[in-house]
Amino acid sequence: MGSQASVNAQGKVLILATESCAYPGADSVGQAHASYPANTYILKVKAPVLFPEEFYLDCFNKGISGIIIMSCGEECPYEGAYKAMAKRLDRVYALMKDKGLDIRRLRLTAICTVCNRSFLNEVNQMNQIVQELGPPVQA
Repeated sequence: MGSQASVNAQGKVLILATESCAYPGADSVGQAHASYPANTYILKVKAPVLFPEEFYLDCFNKGISGIIIMSCGEECPYEGAYKAMAKRLDRVYALMKDKGLDIRRLRLTAICTVCNRSFLNEVNQMNQIVQELGPPVQA
């Protein structure tokens, strides 16, 4: 029970990790026996562009404090997906602002299959932001 209370106090961080790049990168962090905060939840996805704008707002409404979209970047196997994702996030950021949500809670980044340091850096940065901002409160 104590560990769950600790996770709730930290705020939950959701990572959408692409199966072809970022998820193997997260796996390599585990294989290297590196650790990251227990409040981090990784969801393996084909392509984050498949998630509608409302998905992100629903996550914040349901208790997620920060979301990192870890993709392949321009190396995405789905042509045009990364640029489409970036455009979608521009719309999501506008919706977040309308709802009084700090846009630093949502980040798009490129992570390769062996980018251990980059993965850990992104997770730690998001955790710092989540600690600074506290739980998401919407207007």
